[in-house]
Amino acid sequence: MKEFTVLDLLDLDLKEKNTLELKCIGGRPGLSRVITTSKINRPGLTLSGFIQEFAYDSIQVFGKGEQAYLKTLEAKKSFNTIEKMFSFAIPTCVFCEGGAPGEEFIAIAEKSGCPILTTGLQSGDFSLRIYQVLSDIFAPQTTIHGVLVEVFGVGVLITGDSGVGKSETALELIERGHRLISDDTVKLRSVTGNILIGEGENEFLAHHMEIRGLGIINITHLFGVSAIRDKKQVQLFVQLEEWDSNKNYDRVGEDLTTNILDVTIPKLEIPVKPGRNVPIIIETAAMNERLKKLGYYSAKEFNQNVLKWLESESARNLYYNNEDTF
Repeated sequence: MKEFTVLDLLDLDLKEKNTLELKCIGGRPGLSRVITTSKINRPGLTLSGFIQEFAYDSIQVFGKGEQAYLKTLEAKKSFNTIEKMFSFAIPTCVFCEGGAPGEEFIAIAEKSGCPILTTGLQSGDFSLRIYQVLSDIFAPQTTIHGVLVEVFGVGVLITGDSGVGKSETALELIERGHRLISDDTVKLRSVTGNILIGEGENEFLAHHMEIRGLGIINITHLFGVSAIRDKKQVQLFVQLEEWDSNKNYDRVGEDLTTNILDVTIPKLEIPVKPGRNVPIIIETAAMNERLKKLGYYSAKEFNQNVLKWLESESARNLYYNNEDTF
């Protein structure tokens, strides 16, 4: 991942409820400072002179309390603790609810190379939003060769060797009313350590598909905006492979899994050969996965019913074959 700076934070194109409403009010030369963590810090104790355990590498958020205390320091012209605070390499300070510090505070910040930002959001709302934004940015990520589609609300990552039919399978699913997230390359991010989010590696190319014999097609233009979405949680991993007559494929619903970025997700291995309708198999797998989320396991129920039948059959045989019964 490339370095993420304060200027990158200001340039983020966030929509509606995620917008941070940030603008720079001082220290512009410091906008190139690098943000290295998703954590944020409220510097109330630091302003009072307690600098032990000061999380200086975090974004410093000034809410109503911090701003009120800062005004008392400015009224007393007591800037020692402020100077101590800026002796650390702070990435940036953000004043919430449209607040702004005094000229002396900005002068000290500029001298240390720290940019000062302001936002109209309340400190609670801003803290929640900035944490979500930075968590996404600093989340572990990788890129995988495959196709990500949404089938009945389930994010299905289709992988397999080149030429096995991943894109053709996804195209049939789109034709059947499902949605494409990305074809060919999928960028995966581990969010909160247990959720895998997939999206296109390039937002301008993600909703195009390469179909051998046809070329590049634009899914948005052909099927409309309802056939695409920008990102989706990966909830099912499907591996397509050429049919191997020597391999024993799952026939009773074993719970296979795979691990990506330390996130475990269900896995299916689907053999491909003429006559097999792979898109319908994936549709059924997606519906079955939704049932599992609701606590219903078809394979387990089948096994339990077989065991009950065997037990009852054995009991009857034992009864009728016992000569002492009559």
